[in-house]
Amino acid sequence: MRILQDNPRILEEAYALVVRLLPLGRRWLKPGGLVERILIPFEQTTKGAVFNCQMCGQCVLHSTGMTCPMNCPKNLRNGPCGGVRANGHCEVKPQMRCVWVQAWERSQAMPRYGHELLNVLPPVNRSLQGTAAWINESTGLGMKNPAGWVDAPESKA
Repeated sequence: MRILQDNPRILEEAYALVVRLLPLGRRWLKPGGLVERILIPFEQTTKGAVFNCQMCGQCVLHSTGMTCPMNCPKNLRNGPCGGVRANGHCEVKPQMRCVWVQAWERSQAMPRYGHELLNVLPPVNRSLQGTAAWINESTGLGMKNPAGWVDAPESKA
């Protein structure tokens, strides 16, 4: 699976294809439905093997260099904590490369979505844990902020 991880452009193209195809199946893609019950084990198996997917239900792989930010020991979704060691490894787990160092490196090879690494993401909505990210993506559920999170007002500059 390391070959796929180290070739994020291939994964980026696969993601773009699925995003184009999602509208075709929208009427079957319902939270809690039969398709979700099928998709959950499929996502666990495939995304688990390739990305060590944590099944957060709000997949942002395309925005993070095809690197799952939920693998950060601190679950940071918007970049490194500041404790990245000089060798690019994690301060919490020194044997592990920082998820965000990997995300930065991999995003450089992604012409379509690589720039999205610079976007600030809202906190993960924990109520979606264990649900199918593709269904959440297609229904817009994955874009809803968690309860209590208020979007920042637009600045008037």
